[in-house]
Amino acid sequence: MDIFDKVNTQKGNIGQYAKQAHGYFAFPKLEGEINSRMKFRGKEVLTWSLNNYIGLANHPEVRKADAESAEKWGLAYPMGARMMSGQTSRHEELEAQLADFVGKPDAFLLNFGYQGMLSIIDALVNRHDVIVYDSESHACIMDGLRLHQGKRFVYPHNDMENLHKQLERATKWAENTGGGILVITEGVFGMAGDLGKLDEIVAMKEEFNFRLLVDDAHGFGVMGPTGAGAPEHFGVTEGVDVLFGTFAKAMAGIGAFVACDEDVCGYLRYNMRSQTFAKSLPMPIVEGSIKRLELLRTKPELREQLFTISDTLQKGLTEAGLEIGCTESPVTPVYLSGSVAEGTQVTMDLRENYGIFCSIVVYPVIPKGQLLLRLIPTATHTLEDVEYTVNAFKDVSAKLKEGKYSNEKFADIFNQ
Repeated sequence: MDIFDKVNTQKGNIGQYAKQAHGYFAFPKLEGEINSRMKFRGKEVLTWSLNNYIGLANHPEVRKADAESAEKWGLAYPMGARMMSGQTSRHEELEAQLADFVGKPDAFLLNFGYQGMLSIIDALVNRHDVIVYDSESHACIMDGLRLHQGKRFVYPHNDMENLHKQLERATKWAENTGGGILVITEGVFGMAGDLGKLDEIVAMKEEFNFRLLVDDAHGFGVMGPTGAGAPEHFGVTEGVDVLFGTFAKAMAGIGAFVACDEDVCGYLRYNMRSQTFAKSLPMPIVEGSIKRLELLRTKPELREQLFTISDTLQKGLTEAGLEIGCTESPVTPVYLSGSVAEGTQVTMDLRENYGIFCSIVVYPVIPKGQLLLRLIPTATHTLEDVEYTVNAFKDVSAKLKEGKYSNEKFADIFNQ
């Protein structure tokens, strides 16, 4: 058998729709400056699909810092991996500021969030150790689990009673292998918007011996009194042993970090293969991230605006009879019932006739017969945007219930 045979016979859960979806539902092109309104296929759309939570993507101070550092340093410096020739005092300064912001003794910069989380897991555990994780963990966590050669136990999403049972099983297993236990969850779950029950998990440390790793990609810069993240929101910063955050959400940049005690951070610096053998973050990204972090700390009004928008949006959708699940964060899912074909038509109707761009999630990411339209509020949206969007969703929801979208025909957007 030719290894390429699967290209045409096993396209994958998402790839099976590539012919109909590419360029519209998958790999769409949003053009123009990042904002609440952008261009899609030549038409202006109100976009709810960008993780630009507090509006830093086009903040004038951010744009200025990015441009000045690019002019000063170029995009190559520093040249090489951090361990070899890619270390600078500004990389260290950013790490120190991040650690201080999230309330940890030390932090280590990572080139990418996805790659970073995968590598953190790989570095922290060996074949004798046991991992216990939430069933709805992000794909980067799941790929990290694939690298683990030891035992894994999964608990149903946010089911603390079941987590307790899995910790009992993990404890017995670790006692036999001489290993330790790592519990992994998220601060804010990016699809449903609910929070990991960090306070209840930390409380279990009184009974079980484990370490806690939290992926706070959607919580960092958003949750908590100062925006330090979900651990701050719950008041359990000390109980979270390893905290992961990314620059790709609230900071509107690229890169990530891991924060923890100094000895653990030192271990990760020398044992995370994805960083040891990868080029250091370019100086413009580091300088730009320092400016973004400064604005996170000094512009609380941006987070206040974000929550004004998200709270109003979620209240409006709920009052309109739409189902938004159990979100506890700005992430706003709208759950509908229908086939994949109906989902494509709802999405197309929103984009073409209402000028609203949001992301659609269908089976197999969510159960068959369900549709999820995910809205990401930002500080750049207005209350007028919210009112218009709520009314549009009322319309398409009513059309869906009335059977006005075919449950068999995939939207043919390229022949309209």
